[in-house]
Amino acid sequence: MRGLAVVTALSLALSATPAFADTTPYLPAPTGNRPVGTTSLHLEDTSRPDPWVPSTHRELMVSLFYPAATARGPRSRYVTPTESALMLEDAGLTDLPPDLLSTTRTNAVVDAPPAPGRRHRAPLVVLSPGFINGRATLTALAEDLAGRGYVVAVVDHTHENVATTFPDGRVTTCAACEVDHLDGFWEKLGAGRAADVSFVLDQLTGPLRHRRGANLVDPARIAMAGHSAGGASAILAMLADDRIRAGIDLDGSTHVPIPAEGLSRPFLFVGNKDLYVPGSLGPYRGWERDWPRLTGWKRWLVVAGTRHASFTDLGPLADQLGVDIGTDIDANRALAITRTYTAAFFDLHLRGTPQPLLAGPSADHPEVTFVG
Repeated sequence: MRGLAVVTALSLALSATPAFADTTPYLPAPTGNRPVGTTSLHLEDTSRPDPWVPSTHRELMVSLFYPAATARGPRSRYVTPTESALMLEDAGLTDLPPDLLSTTRTNAVVDAPPAPGRRHRAPLVVLSPGFINGRATLTALAEDLAGRGYVVAVVDHTHENVATTFPDGRVTTCAACEVDHLDGFWEKLGAGRAADVSFVLDQLTGPLRHRRGANLVDPARIAMAGHSAGGASAILAMLADDRIRAGIDLDGSTHVPIPAEGLSRPFLFVGNKDLYVPGSLGPYRGWERDWPRLTGWKRWLVVAGTRHASFTDLGPLADQLGVDIGTDIDANRALAITRTYTAAFFDLHLRGTPQPLLAGPSADHPEVTFVG
């Protein structure tokens, strides 16, 4: 999965042009009918050492998105200037203004009052980003789900991405990148992410349940999705925590097999057509291995023309900045497909709303093929 990130970074670097300096990036507007609020949470698990820096306890930054009472107010910052500089440096995009990504226009209002009507609690979706990528890269998906009435918690897995900024100004970098070549790395990463997610759920349904946004959460309706390593980790989190009722893997190779006893809760694979079809070589055969052990409701979809970054904000942002990441599909179209199928899955399994879209091929979405 890191290899895919490196390939994406190289393609970005090779395609950079001076036009960036005059462009302000933006995230496409959510498609739901509700305003979106967001707040940041700094969580500390003092009972658990950090898996990558054991001399410290585990700290997490979480962005919480939720249906809001108003669309008025300051929009959230996409990333800090320091995070932007480190992200662009990691991608080899040194010709761009270092703070460029921090200027990205978003749609969620910072600390907006939650939508009224607490008697009608909202389902919670946890989102987990890919290895090396921070939580910001799933903002467009989070905003869209919140606009459709979900509460969404996007988790930064500390020391597993290029940069995480904490409220006191500390910036952690990718300590895990120093050991990602070692045997057992993906097992360790997956177990750590599962523990991170369970801790976040404990906090949102326990000590933080009265906080802005968290006060809307229905603890009986929780699901998870992730991109790349985050998608693969969704399986492991579900195996470790039965509060998670359903999960989605967006283009994430599954290095850790599902145990023989299987996973009986609903699961959706969505990947790019060049890699995630039966018979693919190398690490991408994990879906084939795991498919028979998904014993509940399941679907396996592939999207023609996409690449690894297509399922995140990086696709639309690269397109706006004139960067070619090798896709054969419009970046906004790829994001719209990701949003549509993700929302349909959660509407079906968290709200019980029938979804013909998930029953088979759709004339409105010819890029999507049902493998299983």
